[in-house]
Formats: sequence, structure tokens, C-alpha cells
Amino acid sequence: MNMPKSGFQLATFIFFAGILAGTPGLLHAQVDRTELETNQAPITFINYEGPHARIETLSQIRNIGFGPGLAVKSGTARPGSLNRYFVIHVVSPAEGNKLDADIFGLGVDSGVDHIRNLRLIVQGYLEGAYNYRSQDAALLAGYITIYNAVYRGDWNYFSGRYKTPVVQNLNRDKAGISIRFDEWPGQTLMLIPLGPGGLSSVDTSSLSDSRVVDELRKEDDRGVDQRRDMVDLKEREADAAEQQAAVQREAIREEEQRIAQERTEVDRERDAIDQERQQTAEDAARGEDTRQREQELDQREAEAEQRAEDLDQREDDLAARREEARQTEEFAEQKNAEAQQERESIARDQQEIIALEDSQVQAPRGLLGASIENLGTSLGRLLRLNAATGGELQRSPLNTVNVRTLSFVGGKILAIAGENRGNGAIRLIEINNGTLEMTKQGDDDIHPGSLLWVSGADIFAITVDSGGNLRLARFDANLVRQAQSTITVHPNASAIFQENMVLTQRADGSAAILNAGDLSEAVK
Repeated sequence: MNMPKSGFQLATFIFFAGILAGTPGLLHAQVDRTELETNQAPITFINYEGPHARIETLSQIRNIGFGPGLAVKSGTARPGSLNRYFVIHVVSPAEGNKLDADIFGLGVDSGVDHIRNLRLIVQGYLEGAYNYRSQDAALLAGYITIYNAVYRGDWNYFSGRYKTPVVQNLNRDKAGISIRFDEWPGQTLMLIPLGPGGLSSVDTSSLSDSRVVDELRKEDDRGVDQRRDMVDLKEREADAAEQQAAVQREAIREEEQRIAQERTEVDRERDAIDQERQQTAEDAARGEDTRQREQELDQREAEAEQRAEDLDQREDDLAARREEARQTEEFAEQKNAEAQQERESIARDQQEIIALEDSQVQAPRGLLGASIENLGTSLGRLLRLNAATGGELQRSPLNTVNVRTLSFVGGKILAIAGENRGNGAIRLIEINNGTLEMTKQGDDDIHPGSLLWVSGADIFAITVDSGGNLRLARFDANLVRQAQSTITVHPNASAIFQENMVLTQRADGSAAILNAGDLSEAVK
């Protein structure tokens, strides 16, 4: 699964973004942000970086999670497909301080192979299930993936932190997420810890604990933007909680006044009943028939007693509401304190970054090179190297470039890249000279063993046609195929250019001469 270049530009999937919207109590249990951060080792996700056979839009990727999210919002506990993407919404009675959770699973047929796309799927889920705005959901999605990578396989942690029904739906070997994309399908059960709801559906206190913040601080920019977004969210949480506490306190005050007024009315009624009973007794002593009046007084007394008991129950209920308001106020104080502490930490890091930048001498532009990352193949990535020291200045995110095919055509960097597994494909690609990212991919499948030949403005490579046959093809600088050989060629065929001819080898290894224009046989 991949995004088109427009998607790269549109999403530049900043590691995180903002977080939740809504009103407290949106759902009975929602994402516990406090739980989403604790990490000791650097988390670097290993993604598939290269061409894809099928390219999906940002909207299509997001909708993979959005649909199950809507289903959870409507009351479905297990939406999705077990073979692809699914959710288990687990909410149960209180169990000490343990948490409920949404378990987000990747089945054996799930095609996601890059962390940015997985985060987009989780973002869609949070938007659908809990009405988070996209910026807030993106921030949460980033934290959720790091949290689950940090605790991958930590059974003691999961079983100690989550309620029994959550743990019962986990698998010791699948809990959390691997940092390797090829270990995701069928082996991933990510936990989204659930909190009280609304703006605090995810517990930001857990999400931003010291271990996750330490991960962010390992970035060159110390993760300042992401951390600032989280501080902003916590301040919004605090504001919302303070407003909620004020509403709760006012409702309690009004109820106290009503109860006091109704108790006064009950006391007056009891006094009136006592007086009327005394008068009735005097009338009975004079021989009057007072039986009906006594029955009415008995009924009124029973009703007064029932009202008094109801008022007692309402008093008991008020005690619980006072405790709830107290907890809401404490929550607001906690979020304000955390936000202030993190703001101070961010300020210190910013000062250190400025000092570091001032002390650094501008590095030389560097030379383009490449490294082979799998010694059994020719696949690797582009590097920019310091010409004086040989040190690495820049590293391309692409890790599936056939380094033997790197070519420069009209100021463009072209190569063959990719792998034939999952949704991956082997294609011609163009690489941005500044960012070293893939900016374009061709539409034709390329033979894994093909080299790349350049003749003038033309590019030649061995393609795989729809029937699985190998053919030499000619492309323009935009990676668009212009011609394809009428003959099939050998897997290790070469291409030699002479006198408007291309000399190559047929599938049986025999020499062949092709016209350079349409790649038809010049001599048969």
C-alpha cells in the first residue's frame, strides 16, 4: 500500500499532529492517552521504500480505519475483517486501575507496508470511532504506534496494565507492533488504551511519559513540534475539565438548594400532620367519628416519609457527584501541571538546539553515493557523503534501489527500485536530488535482474509483459514506455548501442540486432 506523490506532499506525514475533539462522555470508554508512552530504546520503523503495484489515495487509506471506527461508534464490538484489518472494542466493569482498550489488528492479508500509512489508517479509526478532528487523531496515531512498538511482546506490562477481558483477547507473541513492516501482517495486535471520553478519550499523560518523550528528543529537532502539539492538547483538556467541573459544581449547588427546600416542605408537612392528629384525637375524645381523617393522615404521613427517603437517596447521590467533580478538578490540575512542565522542557531543548546550530560549521554539499544494505542483493539506498572525510551527510529513505542501475539523465537521478512482494513492485523511478526521496515511478514491471542503459535522452531496461515474457523496452526521461522489443530477451541480456541499432540477446542467448526506435528486429 502506498500513496501517490501528491499524497507525500499533502501529508508530509509529520510524525504526529494534534489530538481529540468532542465533549467529555462521548462514549462510555475511550482512548487512554496516559497509557501511550513509555520507551527505552530508539524506535526506528523499517518500511518498504520503493515502487508499488497499486497506489491508493490518502482518502482510501484513511477509510480503511474510518469504517471500523464508525461501526464501533454505533455499538459494534468487533468490526472489520480478521484477514485484513479489524478492531476488538473491549470495555468491562472496573478492575482496580487497569484499563479498557481497543485492540487494532493487522490480519495476514493486510497490505500496509509503511508506518505513515498505518498511522493514517489508525487516524481514520479514531476519527470514525471517537469524533476526533483529523489533526488530533494524527497526533494520537503517531503516539499509538510508538507506544505499541515500545511494549512489543512485553507480556508482564500488558497483563498488569489492562483489564482481564483485554488480555484475554491478546496473544503473547502478537501484542504491540514490530518495527519491521514485513512482520506486521498476521502478527500485530496494537492496543489503544481507553480513557473517560470526550477530549480526554485518550490519556495524554500516559502518551507523553518520559520514555516516549525521550524517543522524540532523539530526533534532530528534539521533537519540539510534536511535543508542543501535545502540550496544546493538554491545555485544552485542562480547560475542558475546568469547565466541566464548574458545570458539575453549579448543578450540585442547585440540587442542594432543591433538597433543602423540599426538606423544609417535608418538615412543615410533618408538623401539620402532628397538629391535625392532635386535633383529631381531641375530636375523637368528644365522640366524633374520625376514622376517615385518621386514614388520610396515615396516607399523608407515609407519603412524607417516602419523600424524606427519596431526599436521603438524593443526598447520597450528591456525595458521588461531589467526588466526580473533585476528580474532574484534579484532572484539570494534573493536565495544567504536565503542560507547564513539558513547556519548560521544550524551552530548554530549544535553547540547546540554537546553541548547537551556532556552533556548527556549514557542512559541504557532499557527493552522491550508495550503500548495499542486503549483501545478498544489489538493493540499497542513496547517500550523500562528505568529500573530505567520507562521512555520511544525508541518507535516502528509499532502501530498495538497485545500486547498479543509478543513472543521471538530464539532471534527473533515475534507477530501478523495488521488490516483488506484497504490494511492492519493481519499477523505474526518479529520485529528488535534494531530498533523495522517490518523486516518480513508472508503470511498467521491470525484470529484477535488469540493468539500466542510457542512450542520449532514451532509457532502456528489460520489462516483464502481461504474459510474463521478458522484453527490452525504451523509455523517455519521464519514465513513459515508448517502445518494446518484438522479441523476448534473455534474463541477463545486455544493450549495446551502435549506428541507430541496439545489440542484445534473444531468450535463447543468441545475438539480436534491433532498431533503436521501435525495437523491432533489424536483421532476422
